[in-house]
Amino acid sequence: MKNIAVIGAGTMGNGIAHTFAQKGFKVQLIDISQQSLDKGLATITKNLDRMIAKEKISETDKGATLANISTYTDIKEGVEYAGLVVEAATENVDLKLKIFRELSEACPEDTILASNTSSISITQIAAVTNRPEMVIGMHFMNPVPIMKLVEIIRGYNTSDEVTSTIMEMSKTLGKVPVEVNDYPGFVANRILMPMINESIETLYNGVAGVSEIDTVMKLGMAHPMGPLQLADFIGLDVCLSILNVMYEGFKNPKYAPCPLLVNMVMAGKLGVKSGEGFYDYSENRKAENVSKQFI
Repeated sequence: MKNIAVIGAGTMGNGIAHTFAQKGFKVQLIDISQQSLDKGLATITKNLDRMIAKEKISETDKGATLANISTYTDIKEGVEYAGLVVEAATENVDLKLKIFRELSEACPEDTILASNTSSISITQIAAVTNRPEMVIGMHFMNPVPIMKLVEIIRGYNTSDEVTSTIMEMSKTLGKVPVEVNDYPGFVANRILMPMINESIETLYNGVAGVSEIDTVMKLGMAHPMGPLQLADFIGLDVCLSILNVMYEGFKNPKYAPCPLLVNMVMAGKLGVKSGEGFYDYSENRKAENVSKQFI
């Protein structure tokens, strides 16, 4: 299985494409616009240059990685020879179901279909395809080329053979795969998102300020990044989407998103990607300046 199609050239998609290509796989990177593909390739190039500067790879490695990536704006053309497709589109259930219906018809019948979803049911996604036993979750962590973990999510019908294949493939990427079962939020976000949400509640209730909350968690709990800073990095819209998936899936009020988070997303304060969230990123992309509304 040497041909890998990746759907989506955004943050996760270009990171996944980079990781496979660097390990010698031929990658077909697919997005709806050439502009998005060009932006994704520019990001991959910049990240490879960083690795060269840190003497982790050579110029030759960079050239070989980029040569392994081809781009497409047409799904059918891009997946024609794929042994594995990894979908990394926006965390929207309707969009993902639409993509998997299309993949089901366009891909060869032996192609494994994987989703990088961080919370949406693999069983639900698999149900719209003609091969539910060949649908699986591959939840990579951001930034993909650096982070070791891949959550491997088995849907209700995912076969043992497909699970074993994807577990072994993840290891060839230099990752550490962890098999989990298909419940809302899986493991990573089922634990992480309530912590982030509770941090936002703590701010919302006036217990402490943004930097104070993050400092407590960094210095007291040895977290490399405070939960509010991490929420900004992930994207507050993504956090809200995941919390909503868990709230709807479990019908448990402990997963209900904080009203402050809801309001910030509606106001377009999404974190790093929008230039402001709990911190202000207008001067730099580091979480150094607390957003004015929280001072």
